[in-house]
Amino acid sequence: MVAFAANYIIPGFSLALGFLLGGIVSPPDAVSAGAILKFVKIPKRFQSILEGESLLNDASSLIIFRFALIAVATGQFIWHQAIMDFIWMCVGGAGIGVLIAFLFMKMHKLLPTDANMDTIFTLASPFIMYLAAEEFHASGVLSVVSGGLFLSVRRHHFLSGASRLHSINVWQSFSFLLNGMVFMLIGLDLPLIVSGLGDTSIYQATMYGVIITVVLIIIRMFASYGAVVFTLIMRNFINVADAESPGWKVPIVLGWTGMRGVVSLAAALSIPVTLADGSPFPHRNLILFITFVVILLTLVLQGLTLPLLLKKVKLKDKDFIKSEKEIDYEIRSELAKIAVEKIKKEYPEKLEQFPALKEQFQSWENRINSSEIIINYPEYQQIFADILEHQRMWLINKNREELLLDEEIVRKHLRLIDLQEERLSLGK
Repeated sequence: MVAFAANYIIPGFSLALGFLLGGIVSPPDAVSAGAILKFVKIPKRFQSILEGESLLNDASSLIIFRFALIAVATGQFIWHQAIMDFIWMCVGGAGIGVLIAFLFMKMHKLLPTDANMDTIFTLASPFIMYLAAEEFHASGVLSVVSGGLFLSVRRHHFLSGASRLHSINVWQSFSFLLNGMVFMLIGLDLPLIVSGLGDTSIYQATMYGVIITVVLIIIRMFASYGAVVFTLIMRNFINVADAESPGWKVPIVLGWTGMRGVVSLAAALSIPVTLADGSPFPHRNLILFITFVVILLTLVLQGLTLPLLLKKVKLKDKDFIKSEKEIDYEIRSELAKIAVEKIKKEYPEKLEQFPALKEQFQSWENRINSSEIIINYPEYQQIFADILEHQRMWLINKNREELLLDEEIVRKHLRLIDLQEERLSLGK
């Protein structure tokens, strides 16, 4: 629909360019939706749908983008060849990704790695998956998605706790930097893009962007209801995850969470400046400008109104009837029970031998029947946080006053206080 709309409203905009634009602006941004959903309540199943949808939509949209780019560059499009190539890109990309992920998992297990080396492997693996798949003319994006899922599901079997913590911190910073760099690049390029619009005025280009945004929102809303109807029909023939109708509220919420972001920006910026014959790529600056407008409008319009929409429709979580604090308390209690039973069964004689083990044993026993976490947890958090801050300031002042105090030891204890503070915040 985006391709036909762009071909109809923009003078000189071919259908191939329309499909190129459609491939760029169609994938929703899970990062934007996830950032907003942190501040509002939404059933977990719908959050999982949005995250999984983004992974697959990114891959399929970028494949369409690739075919459209070839069509624009060569001026021809052979349907049967494109279908065969599409199948190979999907199957080959997923297969290559899983194969390389399996090899990396074996490397983690067999090589004498530490947390730093494991983190380097996690950074290198997606690049190798992508390059290997592209070398065999398969989808590099699908390769990274499938390989990443393979490793993510099995990470507890081949990575140590230290490696997992270290990798999470590195990847959070790395993802933040990559997202920031992409938006910085489009911001720096925007004046050049505007000046390169040619005969198209900035007012016309903005209107094109607004129209494409409206088309995207309408299509996504229809697609959300279409997915529900299709599921209700197919439940008569196959078993589906939930045979119950989700009603009219769920498709509205899922349809309204179609914010565009960094994937669309990265795809738009990857358009070559010139064709193979050296001529300028047609309407490149206009495509970049429309992409920028689409991202801006969806982030502002849908992003800012999504919390209000969720408050109005009030979706009920059918899967998690209990509150987060109740579930958290139950898990803590069950973990304490497991620890107590393990000690009683296998290490009862060690309790008197190791006072630290006995102290921890008593702590677990106290936690089993304690309801303090649910009843008084907010006040407890405030008191504990104040104590930790007092400890931190004492350490900092002591380090300033005593010149011969070992800096590394002080830093170690400051990190321990930070970890306690982080552990406290996880219970919120």
